[in-house]
Amino acid sequence: RYTECRLDKVAHSLLDDLDKETVYFRDNYDGTLQEPSVLPAKFPNLLVNGSGGIAVGMATNIPPHNLVEVINACIALIDNPAMDLLQIMEIIPGPDFPTGAQILGRAGIRQAYETGRGSVIMRGVARIEPMRNDREQIIISEIPYQVNKSTMIEKMAELVREKRVEGISDIRDESDREGYRVVIELKKDANADVILNQLYRYTPLQTSFGCNMVALNGGKPEQLPLLDMLRAFVSFREEVVMRRTKYLLRKVRERAHVLVGLAIAVANIDEVIALIRRAPDPQTAREQLMERRWPARDVESLILLIDDPRHKINDDGTYNLSEEQARAILELRLQRLTALGRDEIADELNKIGAEIKDYLDILSSRLRI
Repeated sequence: RYTECRLDKVAHSLLDDLDKETVYFRDNYDGTLQEPSVLPAKFPNLLVNGSGGIAVGMATNIPPHNLVEVINACIALIDNPAMDLLQIMEIIPGPDFPTGAQILGRAGIRQAYETGRGSVIMRGVARIEPMRNDREQIIISEIPYQVNKSTMIEKMAELVREKRVEGISDIRDESDREGYRVVIELKKDANADVILNQLYRYTPLQTSFGCNMVALNGGKPEQLPLLDMLRAFVSFREEVVMRRTKYLLRKVRERAHVLVGLAIAVANIDEVIALIRRAPDPQTAREQLMERRWPARDVESLILLIDDPRHKINDDGTYNLSEEQARAILELRLQRLTALGRDEIADELNKIGAEIKDYLDILSSRLRI
């Protein structure tokens, strides 16, 4: 089933850099695999997508929000960490429910954002249109979040049958791929405004969303105001960028370490080839490559390109290859080793040196992070 299901493009933003040691991994349910303890999300999905659930002794109910507004609020908070709630609410005025509808008043929103708990009143969008024979109809085009349309229509029909709401002649669902459209035809001389207000009062066409913004913060469940949620996300992203940068720095340094070994081999190519040919097996060749003190004056300038304490020239101008460098030399085919030029290695080391400098600058600057 669902063979054509694919992640939306924005969903990949929740998974980017997962392979760069940005988050901790832990055992899965049976200990056979590792799974991330949290995703390195590039935006606060908890606020954008919302969340709802009930556990033992606690529950959470977080409304969804507009993606652009939430990201802009994060940017503003990074630029000005001293922002207060009123300033944030100029950017995020309230929840953004995917089914549309209207939010009545801002008191509930402010209470929820200020304390982590509050009630938001939602009302479906309806308009009154004239019909033939001097009759009117009510068209519902948006319904409150998490309201089941069929249940709402059934509740309206029940009110009509019980004569608690009078003046409705027909209710039908004309919704299609273009959106919601529930048509309520009224009897002649029926007051459309009165009936609409009765529907708001007695049916889910008007309902409330109880905000209970409980989330795990540092592994512990807490009721978080909006500002605390945004600050926690900004702090989390700083940690993700730091961990990613450290990973990338380690990887380019590992590559630079191998390149320095190859540069030593190229500078002493005849002796390296002779040593490898004389060795009875790869292990002996590797050990002899590591034991020998190789002349390194010609590659000293390349070593200085990278900031790595592992690359140290001996006092007599020689260099001892590490096991990783010796393995890299032996894994290269002889044809590739002889064709490898000093300029080719120098060009790559120059590029890596610039990357190392950039990564070190990021790690030393909160502004860059």
